[in-house]
Amino acid sequence: MTDASKNLRLLLVDDHIIVRRGLASLLDDESDLTVVAEAGSGEEAIAMAAEHKPNVIILDLRLRDMSGIEVAAELKGFRILMLSSFMQEEDVRRAFEAGILGYMSKDKNSDELLKAIREVGAGRQYLPPEISLLLAKSEWSAHLTDRELEILQWIARGKANKEIGTELTLSENTVKNHVKSILSKLNAKDRTHAVTEALKRGLFQLGHS
Repeated sequence: MTDASKNLRLLLVDDHIIVRRGLASLLDDESDLTVVAEAGSGEEAIAMAAEHKPNVIILDLRLRDMSGIEVAAELKGFRILMLSSFMQEEDVRRAFEAGILGYMSKDKNSDELLKAIREVGAGRQYLPPEISLLLAKSEWSAHLTDRELEILQWIARGKANKEIGTELTLSENTVKNHVKSILSKLNAKDRTHAVTEALKRGLFQLGHS
């Protein structure tokens, strides 16, 4: 028997009834998940959320009367997982700005969907690798120059400023200035911290040339 306090109450929002029915069928098989309501429009979603107080709202990006982003902005305080066929950077960025906790593609398998729902239900942000990379490139790549990203990769390989300068045909002082800029832009306290932040934001991967 599932502890009722651990049961997640779900609101499904999608303007395609077949999609909603498929999701409901999948989710109702899980002992800790209960679909308490479904909505086919943004207005219905807002009303259903107020009535049923779901723990997690699974929200489509495109609805017939308003966008999922607009709905999310109206439902501040609710834990929302955006489920969409659209993965454009602008959509993803605006969705998170509206207050969602997770974003994933409808193409993902059921196991990943269940994981995402439970993460969001626990109040944790859910970012699949491709979404992390998309947001990282949007938020940070515009701030770090190509040269700074290149130097960061050499730092990640354990190279000192002088060695990096030799590799890139730069003076040690020039490399040092770039490193200072990198630390400032990533709000990092040291070189190791800068690498950790860059990896977390998906700016590059270890071993990636």
